[in-house]
Formats: sequence, structure tokens, C-alpha cells
Amino acid sequence: MSLSLFNLEGKVALVTGSGQGIGLAMAEGLSSAGAHVVLNGRDTAKLEAARKAIADAGREVSVAAFDVTDQHAVEEGIAMVEAKAGPIDILINNAGMQKRGPFVDFAAADWHQIVATNLHSVFYVTRAVAKGMVERKRGKIVSIGSVMSELGRPTIVPYTATKGAVKTMTRGLAAELGKHNIQVNAIGPGYIVTELNQALIADEAFSTWVKSRTPAGRWGETKELIGAAIFLSSTASDYVNGHLLMVDGGLSVAV
Repeated sequence: MSLSLFNLEGKVALVTGSGQGIGLAMAEGLSSAGAHVVLNGRDTAKLEAARKAIADAGREVSVAAFDVTDQHAVEEGIAMVEAKAGPIDILINNAGMQKRGPFVDFAAADWHQIVATNLHSVFYVTRAVAKGMVERKRGKIVSIGSVMSELGRPTIVPYTATKGAVKTMTRGLAAELGKHNIQVNAIGPGYIVTELNQALIADEAFSTWVKSRTPAGRWGETKELIGAAIFLSSTASDYVNGHLLMVDGGLSVAV
């Protein structure tokens, strides 16, 4: 009985930014729990490789390549997904990016790109998907925040601003959509080993700082986010709403 709470059989899950890294790991995790996963991104080669890997494991998977920062592309993309795969039961807002630099010198164009990718996309995709969820009176929405949803660090102020906004947007959506039996939550990854973090991992001084700052004493692995994603996407979390679940090895609670 208890394990059945995490069963996603018959569910359709859209995961944005799922061609690699955290998004792909969560997509693989949801598919292993029984969901038909729809992979999203802009790099069609990466999406096809990810689709093949999941399909070769005998699981249901499809691809929807559209730009989540383009509201018209999002609306068309969501309509296409639901026409082909069925109503979306689970949405994982994972698409994101990072650029670093001193705040006083930070280019406005880079600011706008980060906000569009990390925040506007969550608005566009969630709005498009939530309409159907409201009509059906059910749904799970999970957005990817960060330890930087709660903390600050030099040279990444724009990123921190967007991840803080994801946290408060999650709370607002939970308050508004809860009456429709829709649960809206977020996951806050700590420092995770991904393709996009290779330069930081290779930086011995930075990597040493991460390990010393994190009570677990190491970087996290993408697979360690799967449990949180399945939990927040399943009936096991039906009375969990507006929560930011940290998966950070304890970094956000240690001084």
C-alpha cells in the first residue's frame, strides 16, 4: 500500500529542460515510476538521445521541442503535447541557466536572458498547463528552485533573484490553485554535479569550498533529486502544497 502512493502509472509528465543534467535525471526517475514522460528542450539531438535511452529501457517517452521563453511557442507546444500524449498530469519546470559576474558590471542583456529562462518560462508553461489542470480538478506542478532561493552569493545576483521569485511564485500558485486539487511545490537543489557545472567542479578552490560548506561533505548527484521529484509528483504529496524541498546535503541549514 505505501509504495503504491509513489506509483505514476497512467500519468503524463512534462519535464522542461530535460535533454541533460537534472532535467534528464528527473525525467528518467518519473518514467521509472510509471509515467509517460514528455521531454522538452531546444537541442533536438540531446532530446533524441535522451528519448532513445528511456525508450530502450521499455518506458513510455516522447519529445516536444519548443522554446519555453516564447509564450506563443509554449501555448502551441502544450496543445501539441496534450493532443498527442494526453492531458498533462505532472509538470516539472526545470529549464534554467546561469551567468556569473560582478553586479555593477552585469550586462542588461544577460539579466534579461536569465530572467526569461529561469522565471518567464515558469510563468508561460505553468499558465498553459494549469488551465487544463483546473478544468480536470487535479495536477502536480513542481518547479526547480535552488539553495539560492534562500541564500545569497556574490556574482550571481540575477540568478538568485529568479530563484527567489520561483519560491514565492510557488507559494502564490499553491494558495490560488489548491482549491482545484492542484499541488504546487518546488525543489531546491544544492551544488549538483552536472555538465553545466564542470568548470566549477574542476576549480579546486571552489570545489573544496563546496565540500567544506556542505554538511554532507560532497557535491550532490543528479540521481539524488529523483526521490523528491517522484514524491512531489505522486499521491504521496497530496497534502503538501507551497513547499520548497531542499535537496542540498544540509547546506542551507548550516553556518
